[in-house]
Amino acid sequence: MKSNLKVHEEHKKKAPKKINLALIIVSTSRFEEIKSGKVSTDKTIPKVKQFLKDDPSVSLFFTSIIPDSEEHINNILTTLMKDKLIDSIIFSGGTGLTPKDITYETLEPRLEKKFDGFGELFRSLSFNEIGPSAMLSRATAGILRSKRKNKAIFLLPGSPNAVILALKHIIIPELGHIQYLINKKE
Repeated sequence: MKSNLKVHEEHKKKAPKKINLALIIVSTSRFEEIKSGKVSTDKTIPKVKQFLKDDPSVSLFFTSIIPDSEEHINNILTTLMKDKLIDSIIFSGGTGLTPKDITYETLEPRLEKKFDGFGELFRSLSFNEIGPSAMLSRATAGILRSKRKNKAIFLLPGSPNAVILALKHIIIPELGHIQYLINKKE
């Protein structure tokens, strides 16, 4: 008997019902606060925790604040790729145009398959919030393959509102579908 569901709807039905996220804040100033023993002024992690607290399908499983450093970015990505409990990784910060914004340059070449539509859709939604400044974001997404588990990687601006916008309107609605597709056995 043929299903009346569209292909993407069938995929979503087969998708995992629980997703574990890692959120990495790339900010030298926030990292230095922690390193010097001060309380971090980061607002993204608390805002994301609050946003996800009532969503049983997505768990903020791991968080970290690292400096704008190619070595730190690569090291944490390598560590998280080995963790079979983490399904997807969000990097917040370093997608702008200043000289210290290196998250994009560091990670984009490592993405094996990019979701070009993610950046386009994110900038479109951001335009509604912040106007033409949205074009300055180099937000992107893609996958990295691993023997343990393939993971979706999202690069977002270092703004709590940008991360919530992406989670609410793009990432969470499609994350199960993405996880199903990138780990599908064929």
